[in-house]
Amino acid sequence: MTAGKATATTYGARAHARAQEGAQTETMPVVPAGTWPEPPCEAGHLVWAETVAGGNYTHRVLARGTELRLTDLRGDACAHLLLYAADRPWERLNVADTVKVQWNAYLGEGLLLLSDQGRVLASLVADTSGRHDALCGTSTLVRNTERYGDGAPQSGSPAGRELLKLAAAKNGLEPRDLPPSLSFFQGVEVREDGALEFTGSAGPGGSVTLRAEQDVTVLIANVPHPVDPRDDYVSTPLEVLAWRAEPTRPDNPLWDASPEGRRAFLNTAELLAARGLV
Repeated sequence: MTAGKATATTYGARAHARAQEGAQTETMPVVPAGTWPEPPCEAGHLVWAETVAGGNYTHRVLARGTELRLTDLRGDACAHLLLYAADRPWERLNVADTVKVQWNAYLGEGLLLLSDQGRVLASLVADTSGRHDALCGTSTLVRNTERYGDGAPQSGSPAGRELLKLAAAKNGLEPRDLPPSLSFFQGVEVREDGALEFTGSAGPGGSVTLRAEQDVTVLIANVPHPVDPRDDYVSTPLEVLAWRAEPTRPDNPLWDASPEGRRAFLNTAELLAARGLV
């Protein structure tokens, strides 16, 4: 019997749907997350395990102290990331302040992802890629339509902003709530004349690990970098793993790594103390 005939009735459709239970594909969430093979943490402590296809998106609310590892499995993933304070979405990632306050336009281990309130949303605690971007944001519908012929979410070349809109809507956010994003695994450098040079990927297997310093809402779109010069829409799977851990404490060297970072951690601690969360 063909699939069309098998699902032509409600009973047939139900039977067909239930027959898919337990099926696995290369790119999918794993539920429960603790079943993911070879976890990077103590067994059973994974809270998020997913492989995001190229041209797709994901989202999750993570508790303070959770560590989130993103891995470029094949060398052509590009994770466009937004962060929000989970119960105060008006406090969100501010890329300009992240760059300006820390005197550094290049993301890497030891840097902090700052909100527009001068607080730490997440810290970057490990990085084996070194190819990231805090300058260009993500791709747009207009630009992808010009480059690839379409940029709609359901097309073969979805734009990052269009996918982030969908992720935002599933967390009660609107398009106006989308600030500029950060990009991991596809690098950009500024030349001496001010022009941007695309440096691309460090190759398969590169990863970054973020630590949530507040409860955060995470939005991720896995799409080509907007200044990737290749004619084709190239985007490969992104692995997402998160596990329970501890937030950065005052005795952690990261807390005092710079005067600006210390002030951001103090601002965060003051908020958490006022709310009875520490």
